[in-house]
Amino acid sequence: MSETHTTAATTPTPAAATAPAPEAGDQKYFPAPGEAQLTVRAVVVGCLVGSVVACTNIYIGLKIGWTFGASIVSAVLGFAVFRMLGKGMTVLEINITQTAGSAAGAMASAAGLVAAIPAMHLLGYKISWTGLTLWSLSVAFLGVFFAVPLRRQVVVIDKLRFPTGTATAETILAMFSDAGEALKKAKVLIYAGLAAGLFTLGFHFIPQLESPPIYKWVDIAALTLAASWGFKLYLGPSLFGAGFLIGPRVSLSLLLGALVAWVVMGPMAQEQGWAPGKIMSYKDGARGWLLWPGVALMVSEALTSLALSWKTFVRALTMTAKSSGAEGDSADDSSDDDSHIPNSWWMGGLAAGSVLTCIIAYYLFDIPPYLTLIAVALSSILSIVAVRSVGETDINPIGGMGKVTQLVYGGIAPGAMSTNLMAAAITGAGASQAGDMMQDLKTGHLLGASPRKQFFAQLAGICAGVLFVVPVYALFTTSYEIGGEKLPAPAAFAWKAMAELLAKGFDALPPHAIEAVIGACLVGIAVPFLRKIPAIAKWVPSGLAMGIAFIIPAYYSLVMVYGMIAWLIWKKVSPQGVEKYNFALASGLVAGEGLMGIVNAVLTILGVQPLT
Repeated sequence: MSETHTTAATTPTPAAATAPAPEAGDQKYFPAPGEAQLTVRAVVVGCLVGSVVACTNIYIGLKIGWTFGASIVSAVLGFAVFRMLGKGMTVLEINITQTAGSAAGAMASAAGLVAAIPAMHLLGYKISWTGLTLWSLSVAFLGVFFAVPLRRQVVVIDKLRFPTGTATAETILAMFSDAGEALKKAKVLIYAGLAAGLFTLGFHFIPQLESPPIYKWVDIAALTLAASWGFKLYLGPSLFGAGFLIGPRVSLSLLLGALVAWVVMGPMAQEQGWAPGKIMSYKDGARGWLLWPGVALMVSEALTSLALSWKTFVRALTMTAKSSGAEGDSADDSSDDDSHIPNSWWMGGLAAGSVLTCIIAYYLFDIPPYLTLIAVALSSILSIVAVRSVGETDINPIGGMGKVTQLVYGGIAPGAMSTNLMAAAITGAGASQAGDMMQDLKTGHLLGASPRKQFFAQLAGICAGVLFVVPVYALFTTSYEIGGEKLPAPAAFAWKAMAELLAKGFDALPPHAIEAVIGACLVGIAVPFLRKIPAIAKWVPSGLAMGIAFIIPAYYSLVMVYGMIAWLIWKKVSPQGVEKYNFALASGLVAGEGLMGIVNAVLTILGVQPLT
């Protein structure tokens, strides 16, 4: 899930700015000649902060199937680090910090570590650290090279808004206007992270802290029954913080999905004998039965939304034909002589990345090179659509892109589940990194930065992110069961289920699940159409969120609702406080549990037992 939160910020012109030139277009900041930009310290701080976000994205992504962007977090924390060290920095240096941080933070998603790779794990594939590192590097770089030739059209000519990229630029300028406020935001983030981290460490030793067993303390049959279906108290800080970020519509959609799945459909399937096993069993329990309508709802909404965006497809492909692909020949590009990214760089990089991906895919997954090249070609087209979608809506439809590829490969390589999954992973990686880089390039454009220097920062961030996320992923999957209570991995199960369905047909479904799948598909198809009706659009739930609620235990959905309720109360009591500190507080809660979760995983591997 791309970061859709936007930070309200004023954009007064910093002291270093000059009067806007008539040809400046939408540029907000005009750097002084020779202003520092691509410095070692800016890149290092961005890589470190972004890698921390990437590690927390592994944790939260394996819990709920979503990840969050690192642009604004990297900008705020990078600024705070320099200020606390007493070091001066420039606007363009902070832009480089957020660029590197954003690239590193996206690696959990771009490398497929919350969807395709754990789906392969569920199918029994074991991938070495070396193989996973090479795979991550090859597919992530593809997205960067896809993005480069699109920049001039979508950023300079079409001036698409790219809400997160615009918000990041505004945040950077606001920090330089009011450094004290920036430090306060950083402190809120750090204190929230420390509190969440200590709480997370605490529930390793006292598990009741995370999920107080009220149904055991109070002997009421209804509470015990509700708890058996997942309706029990859970106090995870990261998902509570996520409730501050995802907003009421998504939170209430999760609640609606949980009620439909775990109160109505699951008990019905059990009572009718369609899912006679233990409730949380994927093999023959209600959880395994509910997986299918949940996936159907997610996939049908994603593909319908994609189909309804046909104008975006047309504009994206048309603008590719119009664009010369040259960088730096526009009047509102940076005036640096080395500002543009030569065509030979991205073309050469794309060729090298494609060859590397072919080799790694064949070596790790026995995918013939020609099938990998088809995936790369398909990824290049769908990345164009992803970039356009991010620019217009701030939503990167990675899941939808992956499902398109899975459907294509279900036709050209039927029965090959590993090929189906990993070809879709190539598409997902391309869409993820292309959209992420274009957000960064939009920020840089607004600040008068050099695209070439941002390109270098992006490449550095990818390398740093991979070095962190691969061992952290291995640590979590060694410590906990993928698909278990700690790491439900809903996105992985969705990708795996799609691959199995395309390989085995409807024989893959449990008894009478096909009727539920058809019903869920009808709902998923209807949702995007209903959202087109202005009068009811804001009341239409999210099919994606409802589908996820079918796959994750109900208490995960509930804790995000608790976060949303706390956010609403806070907003009622102090709207200015929400505007200033919401993102910082929520990010701190997410990061604190995610990072301490790594410590807890190490304690689990070392055999350190709970106290009670």
